[in-house]
Amino acid sequence: MLRWTITFLVIAIIAGILGFGGIAGAAAGIAEICFYVFIVLFLVSLVFGKRPKV
Repeated sequence: MLRWTITFLVIAIIAGILGFGGIAGAAAGIAEICFYVFIVLFLVSLVFGKRPKV
């Protein structure tokens, strides 16, 4: 998930440099959504991950 975020962020930066504002905005929005989903899934995996059996 984090790899997708970085990919869309790089696409947004390149599109912004080349002057494609609409594409840059859309890619940045997608990257932001992917990042938030990654954070939520990461926190869920921390809470419900493998725990040592006692």
